[in-house]
Amino acid sequence: MARLQKLSLQRLRAGRKCADVAKFFYTYVLQSKKDNNLYIGWSDDLVERVSEHNRGKVTATKSRSPMVLVYYEACLSRGNAIKREKALKTGFGRKYLKGRLK
Repeated sequence: MARLQKLSLQRLRAGRKCADVAKFFYTYVLQSKKDNNLYIGWSDDLVERVSEHNRGKVTATKSRSPMVLVYYEACLSRGNAIKREKALKTGFGRKYLKGRLK
């Protein structure tokens, strides 16, 4: 899983350097290595946001770090990323994630 995360983040960093790449907004899921609970959020800069979580800059996850990126989706609009975040935070969304993360 760590290798997959590293490769994914490398690809995301490479994509940020291309001027002709569409702007993406990300809905993401982090898992705490401390308590194994999930955190669901959205960002327009996934690499930086994961880094902020792990540096203790996000109040909601500050006491639960380190956090590991376990899932993300790319959306073409901010609105869609926020809608997806809200959907994943529901009972159905968490059940969906549980199935995807097995």
